Amino acid sequence: MKTIIVSAGVSLLLALFGTPLAIKLFRSRGYGQLIREEGPKAHLTKRGTPTMGGAVIVVASLIGYAAGHVVTDEGVTASGILVLGLMTGLGLVGFIDDFIKIYKQTSLGLRSRAKLAGQAVVGALFALEVLKRPDGYGITPADTKLSFLHDIGPSIGVLPFVIWIVFLIAGTSNAVNLTDGLDGLATGATVQVLAAYTLIGIWQERNDCTNFLSKQCYAVRDPLDMAVVAASVLGACFGFLWWNAPPAKIFMGDTGSLALGGVLAGLAICTLTQLLLAILGGLFVIIALSVMIQVSSFKMTGKRVFKMAPLQHHFELLGWAETTIVIRFWLICGLCVALGLAIFYVEWLRLPG
Repeated sequence: MKTIIVSAGVSLLLALFGTPLAIKLFRSRGYGQLIREEGPKAHLTKRGTPTMGGAVIVVASLIGYAAGHVVTDEGVTASGILVLGLMTGLGLVGFIDDFIKIYKQTSLGLRSRAKLAGQAVVGALFALEVLKRPDGYGITPADTKLSFLHDIGPSIGVLPFVIWIVFLIAGTSNAVNLTDGLDGLATGATVQVLAAYTLIGIWQERNDCTNFLSKQCYAVRDPLDMAVVAASVLGACFGFLWWNAPPAKIFMGDTGSLALGGVLAGLAICTLTQLLLAILGGLFVIIALSVMIQVSSFKMTGKRVFKMAPLQHHFELLGWAETTIVIRFWLICGLCVALGLAIFYVEWLRLPG
């Protein structure tokens, strides 16, 4: 528990006081946000706002995680290193995308196929590595089964598992990326889901199958360290949100959104809650679906369902204030997180001891 507190505290302070330095650095180098002309006109005032702030979140999270383990003299775990590695790898893909936008002075960075290829490579490496590195009880960070609250069903095999994990990682990182369209929206929503995974990790640690064997235990390799990872990124997001809240002084860019989507997917995989993530991150799912519906409708009928996708921009064009949309979407996210945690806990209660 001490490791969680120290890691979260260090990453929060680093992000809180490091973000202003990043703002000055990025502004001096001209690393400003470019705005799509076809988007809401209110966004044109945001042109030139420093971007790539997600780099602060990634660095603060990594240092916070390391500091927590050094201070408490707790060893790092395979699961923790892999999830943070996934976050960093996807953050690098996002950084390349952001840098191309800035260098070419365009709102379009990496081509969609190139970005997806980068996500696929990072995701596939992660999927293969989580099947290795068993602990003293033979438990690996993940196995070749689907999971909801525990593993469900038989093994699906290595290749289908890798494909599924790549899909999950790419889907989650792109969903967070689509959500990152208003000041503080994606950061605040991610904070809530990370808080849920901090609680899930602590609960799984207290009911670990290596401590007592029952139908109510969890066969997770490193549950407590998953809580440490979640708390580290949570602290960094809190510190960054101070500067990213409306009106934002800095944007996280694809560097941050892809990284945060990656860490959420990694936590879901290594806590054996892959499908539960769709409920906890329900806001991200809704926003991603709005884009899919918009594109499908336009291709099939030539008509648009929404004034603009992703969904948050639809409400902007309806005349909603940006802060109103952000707060109401945060509330929706909170309801999704509450529902997910309720399902997680109620399922544990109904199992016989």
